[in-house]
Amino acid sequence: MPKLNALVAGSTGYIGVQLIKLLIKHKFINIRFLCGNSSVGKNISSYDKSLSGKKLPKIIKFNKKLLKDVDVVFTALPNGEAQDISKHLTKNITLIDLAADFRLEKGSEYLKWYKQKHRAVNLIKKSIYCLPEVNGKDIGRYQIISCPGCYPTSILLPLIPLFKKNLVKVNNIIMDSKSGYSGAGRGVHKKYKDKNLYESLSAYGVGFHRHNSEIDQMLKKFTKKKLSFNFTPHLTPMFRGILSTIYIDLEKGVTQSKIIKTLTDFYKNDDFVKILKANSLLSTNDVINSNNCFISVCKSKYKNKIVIISAIDNLIKGGAGQAVQNLNMKFNFPIKTAL
Repeated sequence: MPKLNALVAGSTGYIGVQLIKLLIKHKFINIRFLCGNSSVGKNISSYDKSLSGKKLPKIIKFNKKLLKDVDVVFTALPNGEAQDISKHLTKNITLIDLAADFRLEKGSEYLKWYKQKHRAVNLIKKSIYCLPEVNGKDIGRYQIISCPGCYPTSILLPLIPLFKKNLVKVNNIIMDSKSGYSGAGRGVHKKYKDKNLYESLSAYGVGFHRHNSEIDQMLKKFTKKKLSFNFTPHLTPMFRGILSTIYIDLEKGVTQSKIIKTLTDFYKNDDFVKILKANSLLSTNDVINSNNCFISVCKSKYKNKIVIISAIDNLIKGGAGQAVQNLNMKFNFPIKTAL
């Protein structure tokens, strides 16, 4: 099988570099172009020394003429920029966006949460918000693939199977998530310079973090009941990883073992979601440098409640790995290729 030529736009950010590390291992992908702005002319190895000695193109500025020579475009860009690139796609090019440009199904919602007008509203219907284990089977029909955010990935994977089976109450859910500071991008050190980043824990986006929008949008597809939840993200003094702790009320007669069986059955054929034994302690260290999501269902001191803990690597399962997983599903490559 001939290799697909790929362009990576936004190649020097934490997610972009992680994506390159995966793609150089992908036997069906040739990295044709690496694009950036302030980094033009540099080698990608200047952003990560582990890429030294790899045969990779120098970083250039994106130009729509480059699209003549590529099959797949990965965008890990500031919000809005993938929309501009999407307007120049020919029918044989797949766009896989790792930012938020096509996560929301309505332009009005994008404006509400991202404070900018969507510049490619007519292409939203040609895109799919793809959480591979949930709706990956539909990916083949779409030219634009939107990868879920890191926090939503850690929250939606444990909750969607329970919503589908009507096992939990869909109001008053508490989602408490803690992320390594890489989730805030390379500018994190300037943005949080007064926060003592390496020795303190910081809550941010309290009540109104942008990822509320996609969590809400996706969960509503699986319930007709009125949904309410509180999601609070935190930055922690570690580089990578997300640990989400979710507090839920059970429907009448539902037990912890029923929850575990439902999750286990739902993901029994999936390679990357692992349901642990009841009440297992869980750490981000269990999933670092992998495309795995580990989920533990724990008892609460209240009979009608449970606590679900999930862990992912925000740069892989919450970012670059999920993009490669979607690539593999789109082109019918073995699902674990490069992962």
